[in-house]
Amino acid sequence: MNWPPGDQTQELINDAKAGDAGAAGELLDRHREALRRMIDLRLDRRIRQRVDASDIVQEVMIEANRRLQLYLEDPAMPFHLWLRQMAQDRIIDAHRRHRGSGKRSVDREQANMAPANLDHSTMELAAQLCDPEMTPAARATMAELHRRFEAALETMDDHDREIVLMRHFEQLSNQDVANALGLTEPAASMRYLRAIRKLRKLLSDESDG
Repeated sequence: MNWPPGDQTQELINDAKAGDAGAAGELLDRHREALRRMIDLRLDRRIRQRVDASDIVQEVMIEANRRLQLYLEDPAMPFHLWLRQMAQDRIIDAHRRHRGSGKRSVDREQANMAPANLDHSTMELAAQLCDPEMTPAARATMAELHRRFEAALETMDDHDREIVLMRHFEQLSNQDVANALGLTEPAASMRYLRAIRKLRKLLSDESDG
């Protein structure tokens, strides 16, 4: 999952600031798919049956369009981080509206990992964490690895899971993560490394078990 290139986004921002309504529309449209995948990734599997990621995307786009002029006058953060901040608020609202019961209720501030979104790059990360020496033939059989990786993510601390999602699945830079989480870049980098170490240990422990 990649957010649109920053240089193209900046060109559209400049054109939109100059009054180009078409550029403003294209700016939002270019981010629609990445935003949908970011939201889909964080929706609890139980409320995915009640809430469609595309509906949340539409809500974010409406809000972004309404607030766009204010952003253009004072862009305090990169555009994609501004959009995902609004999306995070909507995701939290969705989970609060659809509370469940049990240990991992849908009222958690951070949603559970949705297994349908584990793509090839995810499995590559899982393979590296489980066994860096895994052969290409072994990596071709991913069903069990898929299950183990999903289970490990499910048991991670919310903050650890979130930074793995941001860095690996959204492919945000360390600078973006630091900006989004209100951390210094060294602190964001250290948090990510700690999360990866914990994820590797969880995978190792489950394998041993």
